[in-house]
Amino acid sequence: MARLVLVHGAFSGAWCWEPVLPALRAAGHKVDTLDLPGSGSDQTPVAEVTLDAYAQRVIDVLAAGPPAVLLGHSMGGVIVTQAAARAPELVTALIYLTAFIPVDGESLLALTSKPEGAADQIQANIVVSGDPPVAVLADDATREAIYNCCDEQQIQWARAHRRPQPAIPMGTPFVLDQDKAPAFMALPRSYVFCLQDHSIPLPLQRLMAQRAGCDPVAELEADHAPYLSRTQELADTLDRFASLAPA
Repeated sequence: MARLVLVHGAFSGAWCWEPVLPALRAAGHKVDTLDLPGSGSDQTPVAEVTLDAYAQRVIDVLAAGPPAVLLGHSMGGVIVTQAAARAPELVTALIYLTAFIPVDGESLLALTSKPEGAADQIQANIVVSGDPPVAVLADDATREAIYNCCDEQQIQWARAHRRPQPAIPMGTPFVLDQDKAPAFMALPRSYVFCLQDHSIPLPLQRLMAQRAGCDPVAELEADHAPYLSRTQELADTLDRFASLAPA
């Protein structure tokens, strides 16, 4: 059995993992979740929310226990990539759940601008304002972009928890520490494709997984919130991937 550290995406928090935790723990895994700075119940000021701060929060959680399987969902993919690149010794494997995977010098926004991401309903509807900038997504757009396979009760539960998203981390490039690059590049990687995702279009998911050398991969008939819409299927997939990670 493995230790898993689950990292949420934009507008979200540790709360998003609540539906999937019982099945993962029943399978024998130790699972840790966290609120990124300025997300969930964390009250870090927007001006202090950066990709560096995100990565450091993940590293702090990793360092509190044995090396772990590190999972990122959506924007969390950029964050776990940055954290693992800085502290590969704390990570046994990476799992990307319909997540962004940057290469050195690439940001989340750069990935969304690729032709494969043209159908992204978040970028089509997001509104960014303020200084420092904060992104919001209207309720109707959120339903279509993220929760299109969820029932009304699930959507309302998630909506009650969601918060605006500090925008600076989205435009910040991933930086690979060359001294630690060999250990980082050697980490096993897997990817969970969500076939009905309107946030990260499937062609972009496949492009990123191929570039990163993700193997194994799995497919879920799910939207961008499989922890809600396909809870048991997701738990089974994560159990399988985590069980393949080096001890």
